[in-house]
Amino acid sequence: MARNEQDPAASTQQFRAFANRGEAAKKSPNTGVIVGVVVGVIVVIAVIAVLALS
Repeated sequence: MARNEQDPAASTQQFRAFANRGEAAKKSPNTGVIVGVVVGVIVVIAVIAVLALS
């Protein structure tokens, strides 16, 4: 009878690759949102400054 053996190190490496790929994907959108918020705040401050000086 044949034995169905699996290499536990191979599945661990695949899981780590999957987990690392997920972390990289999560970082990109957060950076974009932060940059968008910062730019929006700067625009609002600039508009308020222009209106206050007029």
